[in-house]
Amino acid sequence: MRLADLQGRRVAVWGTGREGRAAVVAIAAQRPADLVAVDDSGNFLSLPWEGELAAAAPLTDRYEALAEADVVVRSPGIPQTHPWMVRLRAAGVTVTQGTALWMADHADRTVGVTGSKGKSTTSSLVSHLLTAVGRPNLYGGNIGVPVLDLPGDADQYVLELSSYQCSDLTVSPAVAAVTALFPEHLDAHGGEEEYYRDKLNIVAHGPKAIIYNAADPRLAPRLRDRPEAIAANVAGGFRIEAEDVVAPDGTRLFPRAALNLPGRHNAGNLCVALAVLTALGIDCVTRADELREAARTFQPLPHRLAEIADPSGLTFVDDTLATSPHATTHAIDAYEGRPLTVIVGGNDRGVDYTVLRDHLERLDAITVLGIPDSGPRIVDALKGLDTVRAEVVEDLDAAVRRARELTPAGGVVLLSPGAPSYGRFRNFEHRSQAYAEAIKESAPV
Repeated sequence: MRLADLQGRRVAVWGTGREGRAAVVAIAAQRPADLVAVDDSGNFLSLPWEGELAAAAPLTDRYEALAEADVVVRSPGIPQTHPWMVRLRAAGVTVTQGTALWMADHADRTVGVTGSKGKSTTSSLVSHLLTAVGRPNLYGGNIGVPVLDLPGDADQYVLELSSYQCSDLTVSPAVAAVTALFPEHLDAHGGEEEYYRDKLNIVAHGPKAIIYNAADPRLAPRLRDRPEAIAANVAGGFRIEAEDVVAPDGTRLFPRAALNLPGRHNAGNLCVALAVLTALGIDCVTRADELREAARTFQPLPHRLAEIADPSGLTFVDDTLATSPHATTHAIDAYEGRPLTVIVGGNDRGVDYTVLRDHLERLDAITVLGIPDSGPRIVDALKGLDTVRAEVVEDLDAAVRRARELTPAGGVVLLSPGAPSYGRFRNFEHRSQAYAEAIKESAPV
C-alpha cells in the first residue's frame, strides 16, 4: 500500500508523537475521505494536539474510530500485543505504518538497517561513508526523523529501522542490513520468535541484497542460505584480522583503529557497513584511503558509548540506547581492563537478565548500581557473584553520586541500562539529558 492509495478512504492515525504527526500531515495531502487521530495513552507526556493538526485530523481516544476506518496507520510505539491491535487484526482491519507507506514508494533507493544491537551505529556509518565517497544521501528513520518527513526526491536514503517499523513492511528496501539478533522487546511483539519474525520482515519482501553479520549465532542460520545474502565478519566477507579491516579478497584496507569507537561489536558494525557499500557498487579496495579517512572522522553517536568529560578524572559514558542486557554486555566489554561501575535499570518488561549474570561471572571486579524500575530485579539476579558489587539506588541522580564514591580514580562510570527509558523519562534523549545533568551537578568544585 502506498500513500496515494489512501485517497478517498477513511483513515485513522493511531499515536500522536513524532510519527503520528508526520503521518497526519502526509496523509491529509492525499485527500482521504475522512481522517481522524487516535491516542489511547492518556499519557501526561503527550504533546498538545492543536492548530493545523487538529483541523486535519480531530483527536479522539475511542477504539471505534479505529474499527470504523478502512486503514489504520499506527505509530511504531503501538505494540503488536496491544488489546486494540489484537481486535483490529481479528476484525480484518488493514493496519500499516508510515514507514511501510513510504517504503512502498522509495524502496529502490533505500538502504534499511536493523538489528537488536548496532543498527544506530551501522546506519550512521553507512550514511557517513557514502557521503565520503561522493554518494549524497538522506538519513532518517528510528533516529527521531520520521521517514514521512524526509524529502521525496533524494537519490539515496539510509534508514535505521526498529523491529516495530520493520513489522508492517510489505516492500523490502533494495539493500537490507541486519547487524544482530537476540531477544528484545518481547512484551511488545508477543514472544521471542514473534520478535525475530517482525525484525526479519525487513528481508521478507524482495530485497536485492541482504547484508548480515555472519558472526551472530542467531542471525546466521536464518539468512545464510538466502541467494541474495552477503556475509560480513567471517572469512570471505569484510572482517577484522590482526587489528586490520580486511576485504573479502584478503586485501588489508586500513587499521581497525581508524574507527575511533571502542568494542569488538563496533568493528563488526564497520564490516557490515562496508559490505553495504559494496552492494551499492562501491569498490572499497580501490577507495580504501578515502574510507580510512572517513572512518577516522566519524563521530560517535549521541547516547551510544558517548564519553562525557569530567574534572574528577573519571570517564562517564552515556550508553542510554542500550535497552537490552545483551547490549549492556557489549558496552561492558568495550571498557575491559578498566575499573568499571555500571548503572542499569529502566522500564521493566520482565526480561531475563541471566545473560548479564553469565557475562559478569567471567569478569574481574565490577560494580553494578540498579535504578528503578528493573534495577532491583537486576541486582537480585546478580546475587552470589563474588566479583560483583551490586546495590540498588533510588534514582539516576543517586546512582551518579554513588558511582563517584565507589569508582576508583581513572575508572569508568557507564550508563548502559539494559532497559528502555519509558515510565521514568519521556524517551532515551530525556534519560541521557538527566544523566548529563546529574554528572554536572555532582562534579567536584
